[in-house]
Amino acid sequence: MTALTKLVIASNNPGKLKEIGALLAPLSIEIVSQSDYNTGEADEPFGTFIENALTKARHASRCSGLPALADDSGICVNALGGAPGVNSARYAGEPKSDARNNQKLIEALKNQTDRRAYYYCVIVLVRHPGDPQPIIVDGSWHGEIIDQPRGTGGFGYDPYFLLPEFGKTAAELTTEQKNKISHRGQALEKLSDILRAGKF
Repeated sequence: MTALTKLVIASNNPGKLKEIGALLAPLSIEIVSQSDYNTGEADEPFGTFIENALTKARHASRCSGLPALADDSGICVNALGGAPGVNSARYAGEPKSDARNNQKLIEALKNQTDRRAYYYCVIVLVRHPGDPQPIIVDGSWHGEIIDQPRGTGGFGYDPYFLLPEFGKTAAELTTEQKNKISHRGQALEKLSDILRAGKF
């Protein structure tokens, strides 16, 4: 097994790239974006996070010639049967818009008393495009949806995602706090443990 020294991230989302880069920094792995290889976003036609993440990782690896990491994540709301789920980024349609997505979510929950929700993340790491044994980790982060946004940090649904135990939304946490406890933080911690153990 060779040590992992350089990794392409299958995302063009600056917030996500910054988050992943910060979490993997202690491993001294050079992180590059798929956009550095003029790679557009892969189609995400599947109904599950894991299938979409695997598709994105293979696509980025194929285009860059590097090992690739992809995550597929979203917010799942109990009262909406798990929606927006895999459609979180495009919940309000194209072009993608955090503002319109949040507006649609609050509207959908207007008459709902159950505001429980959780962020879910699956991360897939492939050594090469045809890797038959990708590394797969996941994480979930539970909270509830509020009607009025709070905080300026994070991205996506963070200003509306309240963490009752902190009395803050995800957007009110510092980057360091969020990275420790978020769905993506949990998944990346599991991945870091695997890489530290040399199981790549």
